[in-house]
Amino acid sequence: MNRFPVWPVVMAGGSGTRLWPLSRSGFPKQFLVLSGNTSLFQQAVQRLQGLAADDIELAAPLIVSNEEHRFLVLDQLRELRMPPSAVLLEPLGRNTAPAVTLAALQALDSGADPVLVVTPADQTVSDGAAFTAALRRAVTAAAEGAITILGVTPDRAETGYGYIRTDGAKVAQFVEKPDLATAQKYLAAGGYYWNAGMFVLRASVWIAALELLRPDIAAACRAAFAVRTQDDVFVRPGKAEFAAVPAESVDYAVMEKCPGLFDIRMEPLAAGWNDLGAWDAVWQVLAKDASGNAQVGDAIVCDSSNTLVHATSRLVAVVGLQDVIVIETPDAVLVASREKSQDVKTIVQRLGAEQRGEHALHSKVHRPWGWYDSIDAGPRDQVKRIMVKPGAALSLQMHHHRAEHWIVVTGTAEVTVGNKVVLLSENQSTYIPLGETHRLRNPGKLPLELIEVQSGSYLGEDDIVRFEDTYGRK
Repeated sequence: MNRFPVWPVVMAGGSGTRLWPLSRSGFPKQFLVLSGNTSLFQQAVQRLQGLAADDIELAAPLIVSNEEHRFLVLDQLRELRMPPSAVLLEPLGRNTAPAVTLAALQALDSGADPVLVVTPADQTVSDGAAFTAALRRAVTAAAEGAITILGVTPDRAETGYGYIRTDGAKVAQFVEKPDLATAQKYLAAGGYYWNAGMFVLRASVWIAALELLRPDIAAACRAAFAVRTQDDVFVRPGKAEFAAVPAESVDYAVMEKCPGLFDIRMEPLAAGWNDLGAWDAVWQVLAKDASGNAQVGDAIVCDSSNTLVHATSRLVAVVGLQDVIVIETPDAVLVASREKSQDVKTIVQRLGAEQRGEHALHSKVHRPWGWYDSIDAGPRDQVKRIMVKPGAALSLQMHHHRAEHWIVVTGTAEVTVGNKVVLLSENQSTYIPLGETHRLRNPGKLPLELIEVQSGSYLGEDDIVRFEDTYGRK
């Protein structure tokens, strides 16, 4: 039996602003656990493994992400014990058409012309078997040269999605997000499906379509890919060259222009799909009580209906609420009408305009070496809890404006201060004077946790001069 190559491509960019305050640009929604026991990104990767079959040579996943999230991608793949074939790192966001083009160029560079199965990293599917069956049919059509879109069978008049109008199995037209009256007409007429942003096609077919319809994007992406660098699984296109790539979505650049020019088909998908684009969508996929209330974490809900309460760090109690969303994190609380959940992005925009850190980072910040959690802060002091992974190390660094005390809570710390290197165990501590070169490393096989007390005239994260760094940060 002939086997044809299939490459799963997971698009893991994006900031998920509508799911603030849980989703932040430094830790966006695709890496959050919003339903089930794994993150949306991990679910997307795992779902595509169902494609493995006797007639399919399934490659390791190809991930498209960015520099800031590269170690989140690797950590979450390690949890799945599923190493990637490569992680393509966009130096800056240019929307989905350039991202898919990089994936296609990477695939063709392997010497094959595989079928690319492209999916966003921030969706959920409740019926895995139905999803896999639809995807296998799409792969079969794509292996024959077709462009195949997965269209979600609509169960309501939805105004938040674009639609696909079909003529039998063929795509007749892509339709923009409609108003409610138009969406109701689509639902009544039949033949209209939600555009889920998932598509299947050969790498060469994508490049051919792009070169015909948007040769500017194709040429600029080729230029950036030609000067790429590679560090282990990380593939980095040329930054200056990629900055010249026009920003455009897959739909606008290619898909909407394909009917009549290419063999473009739609495969119906009825698998309990949801893109979790806003808190109202999260409420829809969560388990609810008899009054329609969904709760996550330590929450008490009384005399309320159709609410979502998500508690992260403390007890949250609500009384007498209807159709309201309450999201609690250690440093921010959101209270919003469910029907206005799409407008949360305006809060994030305002936080960014005011240069407030809450739009980008949680109090607990993940780093390649582990994480730190800001516990308390004053005008001239700050307390953090720090975790360093086994074998990991912070950069060799110094600070102009602060001194630090470190107290080991669990594990073993190798501490470099100036020319001295010491080992510290539980309940031992050390002092790093202002301006002194220092480094923290975990030489053990268990996580290292310590308390850091900073004191000085300026305590911002940008007061770091790095002399040497394992993770390539300046």
